[in-house]
Amino acid sequence: MLKFIAKRLLFLPLVMLGVTMLLFGALQFLSPAMRASLYIHDPRQLSALNEVIQKYGLNKPMPVQYWIWLKQVLHGNLGYSETAKMPVSDAIRAFFPATFELTLVSFIPILFFGIYFGTLSAVKKDKLLDQITRIVAITGYSLPSFVLGLFLLMIFYGHFQIFPPGRYSLDVDLLVHSASFHHYTGLLTLDALLNGDFAAALDIFSHMVLPAITLIYISVALLLRITRSSMLEELGKDYVRTARAKGLPESVVIKKHARRNALIPVVTLSSLLFIGLLSGVVITETIFDFPGIGRWSVIAAQQLDVPGVMGSTLLSAFLFVTANMISDILYAFVDPRIRLR
Repeated sequence: MLKFIAKRLLFLPLVMLGVTMLLFGALQFLSPAMRASLYIHDPRQLSALNEVIQKYGLNKPMPVQYWIWLKQVLHGNLGYSETAKMPVSDAIRAFFPATFELTLVSFIPILFFGIYFGTLSAVKKDKLLDQITRIVAITGYSLPSFVLGLFLLMIFYGHFQIFPPGRYSLDVDLLVHSASFHHYTGLLTLDALLNGDFAAALDIFSHMVLPAITLIYISVALLLRITRSSMLEELGKDYVRTARAKGLPESVVIKKHARRNALIPVVTLSSLLFIGLLSGVVITETIFDFPGIGRWSVIAAQQLDVPGVMGSTLLSAFLFVTANMISDILYAFVDPRIRLR
């Protein structure tokens, strides 16, 4: 097993190197003046772009340019983002924790409800529970996130005045940016608890409720359909009939045999869902005025903020490659035969 994991880990830097080559190749369609913003640390350097071009060899052959840029990236210098008004590395540290926190709040229920009700729907095929879950899956899969988000906002915030949009209230904003508030993890709900302020933690969590419900409902629908389909396929196979013929309890047949084999496509989809959430759910973050990485990435793209777009793209690529590696390792736990391939 350790050999299998080591082989997967060795592929990670190689794949990321290939990704950086592709991204840098795409940058060559831009002028040296536009690419110069990838190398600055301070907006005052924008007035001396010719010096930046000369210093970092932006008129030199592409392999030389790539090597200079790659060294900058490895040292954490991703340029200065005009949209965020800060270096890209600082912008990622500022926006990514909000998306990560929302992902954690959303993904655990997505995984639980998707697998649990998908399995139950397959076991109770064509019965009332199956019909209900199929209706939920179809509506969730076909309903646009901005429609559901606006609907939830109108009901809960517009009518009941609860679960407001944004990251936190004004009072918590002042607290979070005060000298007395210690940022231990960057996850504000956890940091508020570690600071002993339960009211602030509750306020921050309440702002994540509606975007989390939106993401959960839409994502559960897809995971539920895949789990149900995979379980139905497994339940019709010979080894399940053999297990039942041997007199094994139905719960053992379902949980130990059929569901475990049905998890392969579920693991793949779950990793993609997780990365989709971590990379930033643009529409949901925009609807709920949630300052996450996805919302910033879109603003950077709209305003042609090259360093911002490159930084968010590199982050997404790293997350995607890492998630694929983790899903490969999980395959080996779910199905030990994969380790032998």
